[in-house]
Amino acid sequence: MENIKVDVIIPAYHPGKEFSTLIERLTKQTFPIHRIIVMNTEETYWNKELEEKFSILEVHHLKKQEFDHGATRAWAAELSDADVMVFMTQDALPADKSLIENLVKALTEDEKTGAAYARQLPNENCSFVEKYTRSFNYPDRSAVKTKDDLPVYGIKTFFCSNVCAAYKRDIYQKLGGFVRKAIFNEDMIYAGRLIQEGYAVAYAADAKVIHSHNYSYMQQFHRNFDLGVSQAEHPEIFAGVPSEGEGIKLVKKTINYLIQKRKIWLIPGVILQSGCKYAGYLSGKNYRKLPRKMILWCTMNREYWNV
Repeated sequence: MENIKVDVIIPAYHPGKEFSTLIERLTKQTFPIHRIIVMNTEETYWNKELEEKFSILEVHHLKKQEFDHGATRAWAAELSDADVMVFMTQDALPADKSLIENLVKALTEDEKTGAAYARQLPNENCSFVEKYTRSFNYPDRSAVKTKDDLPVYGIKTFFCSNVCAAYKRDIYQKLGGFVRKAIFNEDMIYAGRLIQEGYAVAYAADAKVIHSHNYSYMQQFHRNFDLGVSQAEHPEIFAGVPSEGEGIKLVKKTINYLIQKRKIWLIPGVILQSGCKYAGYLSGKNYRKLPRKMILWCTMNREYWNV
C-alpha cells in the first residue's frame, strides 16, 4: 500500500462550513492523499479562501446546466493520474482518520476488487427510523460481492455509493468508467458492470463516514423516481435483477424493530414513506409512458430533462 497514489474527488455545489470541515479531516488522514479534486458547480458560490487555506485542493468550475451525476465524475476521473480514486459527496464527513487507509486496504486485498465503498453512519439529528435504515443498508460487517452472490443478494450485489467509494483507476479505465449521462445511480451502474465483468465490489465496514438525510415523503418519492429512471435506462445492468424484494425486507424488519422498541406510533409513517418510495420507483421505471409535465413534477433532477 505504500506506493499507492490516492486522489479524492468531490462534486460541490454552494459548499458551506461543513465543506471546510470535510477538507480538514481529509488532510489529517493516516493514508496520505495526493490531491483533492473539487468539481464545483457555479463559481459564484465558491469560497476562494479554501484554496488559500488548503494547498491540496484543485478546483474546476462548471455551470449548473453542465452538471451531470455521471459526466461530471467522469471528467474528474480524467483529471486524475492516481492509482485509486476516492469519490465523495460534500455532505459526507470522515468519522475518523482511517477512512482512506481502510478503503485502500479493502480495495487492494484482492486484484479482482474494482470498487470499495464506506459505511455510512447517521448524523446526530437523524430520525429514529432513518438510524435503523442506515444500520440495515450499512451493517458493521464487511463483505465482498461477486457475480456468484446475485442469487443471494439480488440487486444489493450491485450496491455501491459515491457518497464515499474508492475505485481502482486501471480497472475503471478498462471498463469505460461512469456513464456520461446519468440522472442518478452512476455508482451502481458502474458497480453492476464490474460484477458482470467478473470483478468484485467490497463493502468496507471499518471505513466510516457520517452521512444521513431526513427526507420527507415527497422527497423520497422524487428520489426513487430518479432511481427507477436510472434502472429503466440501463436494462443491460438491471433487467432480471428485481429491486422490490430488498425494499419489502427493509419494511418488514423496520416494523419489527419498532415493535421491539415499543415505538409502534412510528409504524404508520414507515408504511406511508414506503408507499411513496415504491410509487416513485414504479413511476420512474415507467417514465416513458408519462407526459413531460408529469416527469418534470416527479423528478429531483429537472436539469437532466433539458435536452
